Amino acid sequence: MPLPRVLVVCTGNRARSQMAEGWIRHFGQGRLEVRSAGTHPKGVHPMAVEAMAEHGIDISGHTSDPVSAYEGQRFDVVVTVCDAANEACPVFPNADRRVHRAFTDPDVAGTDPEAVRTVFRAVCAEIGEWAIEFVEEALSLA
Repeated sequence: MPLPRVLVVCTGNRARSQMAEGWIRHFGQGRLEVRSAGTHPKGVHPMAVEAMAEHGIDISGHTSDPVSAYEGQRFDVVVTVCDAANEACPVFPNADRRVHRAFTDPDVAGTDPEAVRTVFRAVCAEIGEWAIEFVEEALSLA
C-alpha cells in the first residue's frame, strides 16, 4: 500500500515549507511521503537549514521546487503555510484534503544575523509543535 502523500506549499519554498517538510518527515518516521514547493521558489534559506540542524534534522539536501512540478500528482493532503500561498496556490484536484496553517515569515527578519537567527529558531520551534499534531492526524486518516 502506498504511503500517504503530503505537499507543503509556501511562496518561496525557502524557509517555512522547508522546515515543515523536515518536521513532518521526522515525526512521520517513514510513514508519510512528504514534499514541499513554492509558488515562487527562491532556494532553501541557510538559516532554515541551521535551525533544523539544532533539532538534529538535516534539510541541507532539500531543493526549492515550483508548485508546477507537482501539478497532476495525487496528494492526500496539501498544506499551505503562508497566507500568500493559500491565496495563490493552484487547485490540486487530486488532493483529498487541503489544510492552511500560516506561520510568521522568518525570511523578513532584518539584517542583524542574531536577530534573524532568533526569529528562525522561534518559527522552527512553532512549526515543530504544529507538525506533531499534523502527523498524528494525517496518519489517522491513512
